[in-house]
Parts: sequence; C-alpha cells; structure tokens
Amino acid sequence: MKAIQINTFGGPEELRYCDVDEPTPSNGEVIVHVEAIGVNYADTMRRQNQYVVDTPLPFIPGSEIAGTVKEDGEVLKAGTRVVALTGTNAYAEQVAVPEQQLIPIPQNLSNEEAVALPLQGLSAYHILKTMGQLKSGETVLIHAAAGGVGSLAVQLAKRFGAGQVIATASTEEKRALAKTLGADVTIDYTQTDWTDEVWKATGDKGVDVALEMAGGRIFNDTLGVLAPFGRLVFFGAASGELPTLSPFDLLEKNKTVTGFFLPQMMTRPDEFQSSLKEIFELAASGALKMTVGPEYGLADAHQAHTDMEKRRTSGKIILKP
Repeated sequence: MKAIQINTFGGPEELRYCDVDEPTPSNGEVIVHVEAIGVNYADTMRRQNQYVVDTPLPFIPGSEIAGTVKEDGEVLKAGTRVVALTGTNAYAEQVAVPEQQLIPIPQNLSNEEAVALPLQGLSAYHILKTMGQLKSGETVLIHAAAGGVGSLAVQLAKRFGAGQVIATASTEEKRALAKTLGADVTIDYTQTDWTDEVWKATGDKGVDVALEMAGGRIFNDTLGVLAPFGRLVFFGAASGELPTLSPFDLLEKNKTVTGFFLPQMMTRPDEFQSSLKEIFELAASGALKMTVGPEYGLADAHQAHTDMEKRRTSGKIILKP
C-alpha cells in the first residue's frame, strides 16, 4: 500500500511517498480503509524531531483518520464509517486500530468534518475548560483563530459563556472567518502593535484566558496582555521558536502559565470519553461547525506541510489517499 514515511528528520521534503507493507491487525484490532487524514502542527513537529516525546525513525506520521472498517470486528461491521486517533501511522491507505478506540461517525457528518474533531476538538475543549478554567463572562484571546483548533475554540468559548472572544489571524480573510464563527474582535497578530489592540478591546483590563501555540515573541507578548489572575495555556510552538519565561513575570498580577498535551487527557478515560461525546453531539446537531480547509492527495503531503507552516491555509487540512 502507499504511505508517507519519514526516514530522516528535517523539512517537508523528508515526507517520502512510498510503498510499505499492509498492516496486520493484532488481537482486538481492525483494519480501517483510510479516506481522510487530518494534518496537524504536531505532525510538523514530529517531522523535525521537536515533538514533546521522541519518535524513533523510520515512522509513518499522522494521528487522525476517518474511513471505513475493512472487515467485521467484534462490534463494528465492515463498511462502518469511523474516526480515530492513532498516535502515528495515519498517513497511509490502511491503518490497524484497536476496535475500542474507533468512534462511529454520525450519518450527517462527512469524513472530512469528522476527522477535524478528535484531536483539535478535544484540544480546544480542554484548553478552554480544563486547563484554562474559563468562567462565564470572561475574556478569551485565541491565536490562529482560523486554524483547526482556533476555529473550534472560538465557537466553544462562546458556548462556555465567554463574555468576549478576541481572535487573531494573519490575513483579512482569516479574520473574517473568525468573525463568522462568533469572534467579537479580530486582530492581526503579525503587526508589531497588536497588543495595543488587545488593551483597547478590553478597556485596558487584559484577557482572562489566552490560547497560545506560536511560541517565541508571541508567547511573551501574550503573557503581557493577561489580566490579573489571567491564565495562559501553552500547547505548541508553531513558529519553531521556543518561548522563554521568567517566573517573576507572573508575580505582579498573579498570572498562571500552564501546558496542554492531549495524550495526557487520554489517561483520564472518563473525562476523555464524555468530552468527546459532547463534541460529536454538538457537531451532529449543527451547533459546532467544522471549518474544513484545503485537501491534498497523500502524495502531496509535503505541500500540505509547507502551506501550513507558511500560514497559507485556513481550517482543517485534509490528506486524501
């Protein structure tokens, strides 16, 4: 079968489209015929050997798939549409997945919409609710608000009772998208004075919760616009620049900086399953809209990574085997 394999850490050119052996299911696993693959910043970090945990070479990247069960399992029948988080091995035509990890896709959701939910939907949910501890009436700052996590976070923040949602994005088109999803204020974070716009929008009060995944200068600027008792949730460094933090920066206003790593949430199955069920119910009812971005053939995974890293895309990037 065809897959993308990484043999050497590096740039997008290291995403090699090649033939690999078809997976053999272990006990309790079923084979999923993959029809849509989610592309995430975590994939680019693994490719560069900058991920939170080490990934031994060689490996097939990617962690989100949607497709159909190939043969009957103990519960799921052949042909059942499912979505799953795989850890790795997603950039392939077929993937072996423990049957208990497969989630049937509601009839009124497409594969492309469904694959946008597990990783990015759960991330947005728990960054806001579990780690950010968002309270009704508070102000939320969401960076990259037209991206996969950001576009869902804008909607969920409103649903969780945020009084004001401030969304940042790099282009006018992306900011317009964030507006349609419910953002109250949009800001171009590529401008050097973007923090002035945050202070203006909040009446010089600052923001209560901030979602930060750019790293570098943006991290420190975001820390600077937190209100007293504000919380910054850090969940990535898409710029490739690691942030620096002096604990003394937290003291004057009792600020909090916390991290979020989705695999750790999966060690709490009760919270993980209940939140995932809630997200899928919201999506199936139309209350949560998935912003599906550009689609690429599996062979063009390198271009998908390039466009993501250069901020050329909006919404969920999809690979199609």
